[in-house]
Amino acid sequence: TADGQIVYSIAEETERGASVGNIAKDLGIDAATLSARKFRMITGSSKQYFNINASTGALSVNEPIDREQLCELKSVCLLNYELVLENPLELYRMEFKVLDINDNSPSFPLSEYHINMPEFLSPGARFTLPNAQDLDEGANSDPDVGTNSVQNYVLSPNRHFALDLKGFQSGSKLLELVLQQPLDREQSALQQLVLTAVDGGDPPKSGTAQISVRVVDTNDNPPAFDRSTYTVSLLENSLPGTLVVKLNASDPDEGSNGDVIYSFGSYTPQKVRQLFSVDPHSGEVRVNGTLDYEEASSYEIYVQATDQGPVSMAGHCKVLVNIVDANDNAPEVQLTSLYSPVPEDARSGTVVALMSVTDQDSGLNKQVSLRIPPGLPFTLNSFKNSYTLVTQGKLDHEKAAAYNITVTATDSGSPPLSSQKVIHVEISDINDNPPRFEEPVYSVYIPENNPLGAFLCTIKATDPDVAKNAYVSYSLLDGEIEGLPAASYVSIKSDSGNMYAVRSFDYETLREFQVIVQAQDAGVPPLSSTVTVYIYVVDENDHAPQILYPTSTNTSAALEMIPRSAYAGYLVTKIIAIDGDSGQNAWLFFYLVQTSDPGLFRIELHTGEIRTTRKLGEDSTPTFNLTVEVRDNGEPSMSSSVAITIAVVDRVSKIIPDRRRHFKSPSNYSEVTLYLIIALSAISFVFLFTLIGLSIIKCYRYSLYGSSCCAGCCTVRERSPAELYKQANNNIDARLPQGLKVQPHFIEVRGNGSLTKTYCYKACLTAGSGSDTFMFYNTCGPTGTTGPSAVVTERHLTGQSGQSAQNLIILRNDSITPNEPKHPNPDWRYSASLRAGMQRYVCLLCIWRRQESCVEEQQGLTSSGQQSPVLQQVR
Repeated sequence: TADGQIVYSIAEETERGASVGNIAKDLGIDAATLSARKFRMITGSSKQYFNINASTGALSVNEPIDREQLCELKSVCLLNYELVLENPLELYRMEFKVLDINDNSPSFPLSEYHINMPEFLSPGARFTLPNAQDLDEGANSDPDVGTNSVQNYVLSPNRHFALDLKGFQSGSKLLELVLQQPLDREQSALQQLVLTAVDGGDPPKSGTAQISVRVVDTNDNPPAFDRSTYTVSLLENSLPGTLVVKLNASDPDEGSNGDVIYSFGSYTPQKVRQLFSVDPHSGEVRVNGTLDYEEASSYEIYVQATDQGPVSMAGHCKVLVNIVDANDNAPEVQLTSLYSPVPEDARSGTVVALMSVTDQDSGLNKQVSLRIPPGLPFTLNSFKNSYTLVTQGKLDHEKAAAYNITVTATDSGSPPLSSQKVIHVEISDINDNPPRFEEPVYSVYIPENNPLGAFLCTIKATDPDVAKNAYVSYSLLDGEIEGLPAASYVSIKSDSGNMYAVRSFDYETLREFQVIVQAQDAGVPPLSSTVTVYIYVVDENDHAPQILYPTSTNTSAALEMIPRSAYAGYLVTKIIAIDGDSGQNAWLFFYLVQTSDPGLFRIELHTGEIRTTRKLGEDSTPTFNLTVEVRDNGEPSMSSSVAITIAVVDRVSKIIPDRRRHFKSPSNYSEVTLYLIIALSAISFVFLFTLIGLSIIKCYRYSLYGSSCCAGCCTVRERSPAELYKQANNNIDARLPQGLKVQPHFIEVRGNGSLTKTYCYKACLTAGSGSDTFMFYNTCGPTGTTGPSAVVTERHLTGQSGQSAQNLIILRNDSITPNEPKHPNPDWRYSASLRAGMQRYVCLLCIWRRQESCVEEQQGLTSSGQQSPVLQQVR
């Protein structure tokens, strides 16, 4: 801040090194801190006239001052200095008043002057003499200004002439030669006088001029002006040629003695002659140069009017021109000190810059105000003509790393003038911003079976800070995925944010997981932020379809039976297959690639149902061989096939084997061949008796459900759900499906009480099976699932005859309405009951036994996951 002002006086021409004062003592500053506070003196002058001792604070002369050269016409000579100290920032004003010494002698403009005097002049006639000039204090030889200027004139002794100093002493600067006695040209035609000018110095100095007076006979009336003094006010910005005043002098003489010529008086300063001009004939005084109020506020113009007589006579007047200040100088802003860069956490009120302002005009034109644009976190504080720029509010490097502050200085003139100075202030950064991710979350899709080190994605975070505060490094936060560290699944490069797979993913094992990535800057203290990365494993067609039913081996084909009385469209069997993939890779299509009778059978492309195309004839072959291929919809497609032998039977026990499927021994027949034939025959008899025994066991088992068996044929008597419920345990609800034309070998068991979930089973019975075999395919929904979806719970069932309480086939699907087809689920699974994660559908394949044939009726869902409309749903 600007803290004070001190004034020193010093005489001009003081030798170098002379002491002026002690700035430390005078301002109350500790001299020992001057160097540490980086003191400096600032002045508008091109020369450094003073010097400060950094150790003692002593103020001394650095260069002698010539007052006459420095201040010219000014009555008071002042030098203004500013002392600036830092830490804290302080400003002191110093004013040096330069005192004049008598180092210049008075001098006249000319060394010799000539005066023509008519001899008939009476005593008392007056003639104006030139003034001497002294460069010391008191410009234009004004005795009232200083003692070193011209104070007196002395004329050499002469009886005819004397000096009249009254006008000179009164301030009019008129020095007149007065005739004391009449002149006599015949006695003396030429008078030689010496005029001496003496200043008021100690000791005084003087200068002389020769005055030659020539006595002539000429006109006796000098020209006379209307007024002896003219006062004019003139704007300083008046253009050259502007009329100042029109003078008028008259001469009562006639002829050439009355013709008047105007000109500058001999005592008009040369500076005035350059600024003004006088028309010799009209007497008009005009501006000839550029006026400047700041250089001089007034001018005195001495004009003489001379007639054209043989002995010319002259009249004199003075024109006083007062210069009116015009607002022609714009304020000037000087930057004294600047504190930059400024930390963005600087307190409000921190001094950023110190400025001073000057205006060369005067009065209101010199009054200056400073302002800066609004909306900046800065403000100005003033002290006289000094200003400090301080912070106001909070700085933010991220919003503005630097400010170009335009300081506008405007004076109070009319019209006002202004100037601008741009101050560049930089804002230094601190670590106040954490890294920011470009995305709120990241989702990455990677095909399964990826190679190790496969590129996943690039995590990008930016930090609005700069330098090390903006350097971002990436890392994985500790976490587990299926019991293993997240780092064992993916890795991330700390510098680039690139994520890579550490292992090869399997869609069927792990479909999706998430990791948390942390971005941290290098600031002190460091700041960080996190983002969640979701990684989805994309399924590829890496699983061939798996045929669950019917099944065949390398040595034998799957056996299916069809009654000879089968009609056109008869359902022979249904191919049930699953695919470990998902989406379109799990879409299955069924094809008959080989058949012994191409026109007899057809297969549904999407359901896998094999049906007859016409009624079998009496002369039909006893067996038919089919090869079914199941293909998925992947790219490239994968497939599986199954060989099926369809036996045409009249009775259930009558099965014609497919001789073409049997492996034959080598062509050479031997005793071993005979033994094999005998063994096979024995086995055939044993197999036949086994079938009979199994039929008896089945009849006995079905009798427990209210069925009756006789001679290998089983009939089913429908029983109410209540009867079945009582026969089973108390926690099982057993039901027979209603509305079927043939009695199925299955019932529904629904849990009650603690058994609240449902199982789905397939009962496969063949003519040669000795016991009922229950195949558990899948639960109808994930364990723990609630809601309308079908749910199951595990029960261990056996296929032994006689355990009727456990030989139950259970179907429950609360989400399906009877006889209403359902669309495929979003996962596009064909055999939904056979896959983990399927929540809506079940597939039940039942093999029905009639008197002499094994008939399979469609009572479940298609392999594509869509329910057949034939299915009777039981809730």
